[in-house]
Amino acid sequence: MNKKLIIAIDGHSSCGKSTLAKDISKHFNYRYIDTGAMYRAVTFYVIENKLYDGKKINEEALKKDLDAGKIAIDFRYNPKLKKSETYLNGKHIEQEIRGIEVSNLVSPVAVIPFVRKKLVDLQRAMGKEGGIVMDGRDIGTNVFPNADLKIFLTADAEVRAKRRYEELKAKGDKVSIEEILKNVKERDYIDSHRETNPLRQAEDAVLINNSNISISEQAEIVTKMIEEKLLEN
Repeated sequence: MNKKLIIAIDGHSSCGKSTLAKDISKHFNYRYIDTGAMYRAVTFYVIENKLYDGKKINEEALKKDLDAGKIAIDFRYNPKLKKSETYLNGKHIEQEIRGIEVSNLVSPVAVIPFVRKKLVDLQRAMGKEGGIVMDGRDIGTNVFPNADLKIFLTADAEVRAKRRYEELKAKGDKVSIEEILKNVKERDYIDSHRETNPLRQAEDAVLINNSNISISEQAEIVTKMIEEKLLEN
């Protein structure tokens, strides 16, 4: 019962990976790492520093800045909101990285091999001691292939688009459901077809399609899985 597990949650965009990861981390008092936010932070840096001209990312300049340590990402716990938030070079960017502009560019940024290598190295360092819940696209297949429990989340594209639309609408963002659905489908294709560690279900991952189950039902299912794993150790 004393072993601290590594829990990997992978899946498609807007299928509730971070929501599940946060619920699980709170329940077991594990550290939560939002790897998607890390790629979003790099994407935000690209946009803010005009390393994208609307057609092409300036990869040479991006690599130079990454290697020079100019892109420092960290997570800080907000006691009022009771959650970790994303910071880039000391600046709070949690709201900025969730907008449609970053969403539209994050997959092209995330497929860049040197970006993935840099962030994967950081993710492995964060989770090497265990007691961690990490969600993303290649956690169970690449970052932690020996994770104690691997979950692969998915849901119908239309369901995911509606969820994302409601989330952005509640924040005051002016977006259309058609735009969101297009973004979801494009990200699915890019994530699944990239050369470096594409999105795929690990052979030993548990598949959960949450199109027709609630957030609490999903958390209950995974909580039972983790409890069983803890009893094995």
